[in-house]
Amino acid sequence: MKQNIIITIAIPAYKPFFLEESIVSCINQSYDNFEIIIVDDASPYNLSSIVDKFNDERISFYRNKENCGAINVVDNWNKCLEYASGDYIICMGDDDCLRQNCLEQYVGLIEKYPNLGVYHAWTEIIDENSVLYDLQAPRPEWESSLSLLWNRWNGRDKQFIGDFCFSVPLLKQIGGFINFPLAWASDDVTAVKCAQFGGIANTQIPCFQYRQNRYTISSVGKSDIKLEAMVQEKEWYVSFLREYEKSMEKCVPLDFLDIERKYYILINKMLNDRFCQKQKKELIKDMARAPWKIFYWLRFRNKHGISIRTLFVSFFYAIVRKFAK
Repeated sequence: MKQNIIITIAIPAYKPFFLEESIVSCINQSYDNFEIIIVDDASPYNLSSIVDKFNDERISFYRNKENCGAINVVDNWNKCLEYASGDYIICMGDDDCLRQNCLEQYVGLIEKYPNLGVYHAWTEIIDENSVLYDLQAPRPEWESSLSLLWNRWNGRDKQFIGDFCFSVPLLKQIGGFINFPLAWASDDVTAVKCAQFGGIANTQIPCFQYRQNRYTISSVGKSDIKLEAMVQEKEWYVSFLREYEKSMEKCVPLDFLDIERKYYILINKMLNDRFCQKQKKELIKDMARAPWKIFYWLRFRNKHGISIRTLFVSFFYAIVRKFAK
């Protein structure tokens, strides 16, 4: 295995609870041509005291003057990208971990499938005690952009920004990580966009660990912000699919072109229903907590692209859920 590929491990940091464990997992990689970029998002915690425990010249620590915050957390991902000097970048959470073989697996894929814009690590889900309790479904070693999207919408319910390793030049070319409020679907759309250029290669053994815990942004986001992000996400997909149709023949191997066209047709058919279901899920959760929110959503439903039918069906199920407890 060649050692000339430089991997940037980016940690946009705010929370101290698992940061030391995350850094240790990075330092202990079997492939050692990497840099670690840690960007403290003006945290109230003393993150530098954790980083200072490590005497490793591959670690660079920066602190933002102002906090990007949960809503604009992708801005901090892109701060990390600005500091990156590697050929490829992993943007992992300050609570996630790399298995010891992670970079080695990525470099092996890069050598086998050179010039792709994105690669993916098979991921373990761990808890707050670092105990494994779930595993992503396996993926083919190579797939197209629309295969990635279709399968994400049809059963791949576990996917995270830290799963992916992106080409730094390509990521910078498309303007960095695609920014939605609360990083809502920012991982999905950035991966789909980068996979447009030749597809995506997936590791065949687990090598990344995502930590499910009480401090994740998805656990604290407000429903109105999430619904606003859904509007932006849907608009992005509509635009992307229109663009991708024109370049499809250049983006996938000839023997995969027929199935890629089928994916394109099916994804377009399910687009509206998918986002309607996502709206329902969030509205039910919100109105089950506070049924009076029906009046708020009636007032602002056009802003969030919510139909009358979706709103009242959601309200019915919210009431059923509230009184079923």
